[in-house]
Parts: sequence; C-alpha cells; structure tokens
Amino acid sequence: MADYPLQYNNPDSSVKLKTKRGYPRLGATPDDTGVNFAVFSRHAEKVVLELYQNYYDATPSHRFELDPNYNKTGDIWHIYVYGVGHGQYYGWRVYGPYDPENGKRFNHHKLLVDPYAKAISSSFDWDSSSVYGYDINSPLRDLSFSKEDSAISPTKSIVIDDSKYDWKGDKQLHIPWEDTIIYEMHVRLFTISPTSKVKFPGTFLGIIEKLDHLKELGVTTIELMPIFEFNVNSIDRINPITGERLKDIWGYNPLGFFAVTGNYSVGLKLGEQVFLFKDFVKELHKNGFEVILDVVYNHTGEGNELGPTLNFRGFDNEIYYMLDPNNKRYYLNYSGCGNTLNCNHPVVKELIIDSLRYWATEMHVDGFRFDLAAVLGRTPDGRWIGDFSLLKDIAEDPILHGLKLIAEGWDAAGGYFLGEFPEGWAEWNGQYRDTVRKFVRGDEGVLVELAKRITGSQDLYSKKRPHASINFITCHDGFTMRDLVSYNYKHNEENGENNKDGANENFSYNYGVEGETDDPKINEIRKRQVKNFITILMVSHGTPMILMGDEIYRTQYGNNNAYCQDNEKTWLDWTFKEKHQDIFRFFKKMIEFRKKHHALRRKHFFTGRDLTGDGIADISWHGVKPFQPDWGYHSHSIAFMISGSDFLCKDAKEDNDIFVILNQWREPLTFTLPILHGKTWYRVVDTAKPSPYDFLDSPKQVGFVYTAEPRSSVVLISMPHHGSDCPV
Repeated sequence: MADYPLQYNNPDSSVKLKTKRGYPRLGATPDDTGVNFAVFSRHAEKVVLELYQNYYDATPSHRFELDPNYNKTGDIWHIYVYGVGHGQYYGWRVYGPYDPENGKRFNHHKLLVDPYAKAISSSFDWDSSSVYGYDINSPLRDLSFSKEDSAISPTKSIVIDDSKYDWKGDKQLHIPWEDTIIYEMHVRLFTISPTSKVKFPGTFLGIIEKLDHLKELGVTTIELMPIFEFNVNSIDRINPITGERLKDIWGYNPLGFFAVTGNYSVGLKLGEQVFLFKDFVKELHKNGFEVILDVVYNHTGEGNELGPTLNFRGFDNEIYYMLDPNNKRYYLNYSGCGNTLNCNHPVVKELIIDSLRYWATEMHVDGFRFDLAAVLGRTPDGRWIGDFSLLKDIAEDPILHGLKLIAEGWDAAGGYFLGEFPEGWAEWNGQYRDTVRKFVRGDEGVLVELAKRITGSQDLYSKKRPHASINFITCHDGFTMRDLVSYNYKHNEENGENNKDGANENFSYNYGVEGETDDPKINEIRKRQVKNFITILMVSHGTPMILMGDEIYRTQYGNNNAYCQDNEKTWLDWTFKEKHQDIFRFFKKMIEFRKKHHALRRKHFFTGRDLTGDGIADISWHGVKPFQPDWGYHSHSIAFMISGSDFLCKDAKEDNDIFVILNQWREPLTFTLPILHGKTWYRVVDTAKPSPYDFLDSPKQVGFVYTAEPRSSVVLISMPHHGSDCPV
C-alpha cells in the first residue's frame, strides 16, 4: 500500500479557525498551514463554504460566508482557512435566483460538491428527495422550490494533498503509436466474477492480480471505461425478467471531473481511492502497460431539468450547460443523457483542460479516449467548429500535446465527424468496424471499402498518419465478438426499455441458430469467424483495439447495450479461458505476429509503388491469379501482399513479405501466389484448420499455390528457399 495519511484531523466546532482572503485558484489547494478554497459562479448573489467534521454529519462544524468585495476575484469566490488540511470534508452553498425558465437554478438549501473536488465521500443517493432543487412531489415539478437541506446526504467533497504521494520516479511510457495495441476494459466487470479468483474482485487491485493474463495476451495499453465519480444507483427502472433494480454500471454519467470513483477501491473510500489509483497506474507502468482513461466531458450525471442539483447546476446552470434558447428551462441534449456541457464556453473549456492536466500530471495517465467527442467541437448553437474548438486547444496544450488523444467521432444528435478532428487526434473508426463486420458476414459490394479500411483509411486520415485510425470490431457498445457470430438480433429485454435501446443494425449473423447451441458445425464456423475477425484486425494498418473478454470468447447473451447489467451477463467468466483456450491462443499468436512484423506497423500510408526497384510495390492486390483482384459487387474474396522491403522510413530493416488471403465465399478458392526472387511462401495462419494448426509456430512451406477454404483467412510469409520449415 502507498505511504499516505489515513488519519485526518478535521477540527470540531469548538475550534476557532482563522481565515484570510485567499486567491482565485479553483478547487481546494492545501499547503503547510491550511487550505485555499475557490469556486466559480458568475450569477451567484452569495456564497458560503461549510466544513464538516465527519462525512455523515448533517450540520457543519464551521461556516464561512464569503464577502463579495473581499473574497472574490472576477467570478471566482475564494477563502483561505488556516488549521485544516488533507482529508477535510467540505461543501458549498450558493445563493441566487431560482428562475428555471430563465436558466437560473440556484438553491442554497443544497450542499454542493466542488466541481474541482479531488475526492467525494460516499455516493449520491438519488432516492432522497433532499438532493433535488425542486419539490419532487409538487405538480409544478421543477418550477417548484425545495427547502429540504441536502447536507443530510453523506456526500461531501474531500480535500486531497497530492504532494503526499511518492511516485518513485514513475512517468508516462509514451509507447509509439505504431506499436500500440489497446485493450478496452471495465474495472469492476473484469474481475468481479467469483471465477476470477482474485483477492480484491471488481477493483483496481483486482486488475493488478490479473496482469499476467494481459501480459500473456500481449496488449500494450489498457483503456479503462469511466472511472470519474458517478452514481451506480441513478437508474430507477427494474429488470423486467428478474425484478432486480438496474445499475448504471458503466459509469458514463460523471459527477466530478477530478474525483476518481470509490466504486473500484477497497477500504473506506474517504480519499484513499486517490492514492490507490496512483498505486495502480504506477504498478501498470512498472509492468510495461500504458493507462488510457475513457473520459466523459460531453454531459454530467445531473440529467435533465428533473435531475438532482449536485454541483454544476447549483453553481451556475446557464454557464455550464447548453440550454434551449427558446425556453431556458430545458437542456439541449446532444449527449442523449439529458444535458450537454457547454464545452466551448471559456469557463467550461478551462474546467476540462484543468481536469485533463490533473489526470496527466498528478495521476500519470498516458492518454484519454473522449466519449461522444463531437460534442466538444460544437458551438452553443450546435455548429461543428472542429479546428476552432476545445478539441484544438486540447491537442495543442503544452501538457497534453504528447499524450494519446482518441476521439469518438460522433454524438447522439446525429453529428458524425469521422476524419474531421484536428491534428493530434486519433479516432475510433466506426467505418472500419462496420465494413469488416459486413465482409465477414458475407455482404456483397464491400470489397473496395474493405481495402480502404485495411490499409489505414487514408480517405479519412490522409492529413494524418495511419495510427489515427483506431481499428476495432467490437467495443463496450454493441455485441461482443462471440455474440456477433451468435445472434441476428439484439436481446436487451432485461434493460427494461422494451428492447428499444441499443443499435438495431449490428451486421451480425448467427449461422443457423439464434444464441447458444450444441451443434458442433455451427460452433466450429462461429469460432472460425471470430478468428477471421482477429486476423483481419491484426494485419490492418492503424491502431488495433480489442474488447475485454473477446480473447476468451465472452458472451453477453445477445445484449448489445449492457450498461445497466451488473450480473453474470456482463461479468467476465474466467472459466472461458480454459474452455476456449483455442480462441485465447489464436488471439495471443496474432498479436505476437503483429509485433514481430514491422511491415504491418508502418508510420506511413502505403503508396502502391515499388520503392526499392525489386518489382514489388509496398502493397499489391490479388485475386485467385496474381495481380488480378476481383473488385466486383458479387466478389467475396480478396488477397493482398505487403512488401517486407518497401518502406518510406529510410532506416527500416527488411521484413518478410506478407501475403493475406481473405475468402468469405462459400466454396474453396485456389490462389496462385506471386513468384518471388530467391524466396518462397510459408504458411503461418489458416483459420479453417483446427487449433493448434490454425497458427503455426514453425511456418510450413507451401510453394506458390494455396487453397483457401470457405470463410477462412490465410496468412503467408516469404522466406528464402531452405527446403525445411522455419520458425517465424
């Protein structure tokens, strides 16, 4: 465990505390003699800071009313309190007009969490009427006013002194983009199942206990689904099948942009979660893994006009949120979650940049994946201003510039801006996902598109480098890879939304039976198609991303939007690793293959030209006959050759040539392979063969003809003609 104080000295009300004016640095900033507290509010009439001896107290130990002439600089209210420090509980009350129809929702009866709080005690209880700014029983709904004091809630902000942590020389890893393989995971769902057999299931420590699995798999970069503080119990629906209450388990409704959630920590969660997370990052770095955070800055967990008043709404509703210009009572909803953060307002911009800098400097994370990042590129009236928006500020920020920045290039209001993000951004390539799915399913007319996607989507990212394309087939949204080959339709009945939630078009196919089956023929083709998916992903140009559990053939039983399921449906079943060790081995070997061959990990796009004068282009396309690809609408197969010697980088060492056959036709196809000078072809991969022959550790010489079975992928490499099989 880290060396940090757990005993907090929170003075009781008998201790008189001295104060001074303080300074306008947002948040709670401790030093040797006390703490500076500061918050933003442009339209407040009065601001009060309250200190609490215990997080569960309903009455403050100390109360400081800030003088608007003395304790205010511009729109920032501030005060310095002597004799308090790390671990102090606090909250704010903000006085001002309650006039929802004009966008103002001040209510001093609500104890507000500091938007810059580094830790938040306990969790928010939305079943309690006290956290709402209006009377939840009134027929006037949010036009009514609540006088109930929300300090009875155990949710308080906590002062954190980050300087008390010893990083022991740790720093970000900066793994080159071309060597990066991302693994998207959810902290709790990764180890909460009893089958994980870890000491601390569902926590950051649980992940550390499973690092051997991640090392064996070969991924380089762990992308964590949201870890900002959020309320697991914010959903009031029940599971119509089991009758149990649903949980907001994914955490895409943040309640603070600086506070790591206590949901994934052990112990009391009264501030130590901050240091446990630092321990986690330090340990992952020590083991060679980067840590990327999935961050949600497009909306908050305060919801729409009927949501609770927890922080932003109570400090300055009309600054922090995009409101409907025709009726400011209502929120614009580009996020699909009830509200939209006003990301291009200077105050909100600063909040987001400050948050990112905090995670980069004090938490040492290696990068960020931005949920619905398109929202960050919109003006308050909804226009897209990519290069003139917060997105550009983040990419050019002196602290964030060198980190991995990944965008989800769309939002819930129909904005789709793939390829339009500023320099410095990589993007989840939704077109890659859909095209590969369609091809493997057997759709017609997708081969030209497939070729673009496999070669790094130059049509989208020509102004950048190929790594800007984050290639993925599955992610937390949608089917797992196993479900992609087991279900024609989504099965989200247990979410309690009449199966209306989640995407309808998954480009999936069940091969004859909807869901699980004992039919060995169907199971064989399903597994083969999963191997085809991972083969295509690992030979594609760009940055590959894998979804947690796909490597052990995980299922969510057809649920393609499992955000509210905290049960066996979503828990990773670790017995699958043994049960489906053929899948795990194949994933591991394909990742290993990618790492061994830098011809697959170029820094530049292919040119289609012969750069060395050996008669072979850096990439060439083939059909059953060399250099004669069939791009026709009805074609279901394509082959391509990647040169091991044609590189735009001057210092690149020679690699093997790589020949890939993708046959999704229902018949076997015999391919004549290109003749190579002084070399011949050896087979590494054939997904039609049973494990372990699907991936050969010692490639087998095949000469210049190869028959690809129906629905199979084949990977060959060139080697000098030795007359015997050689290791890769």
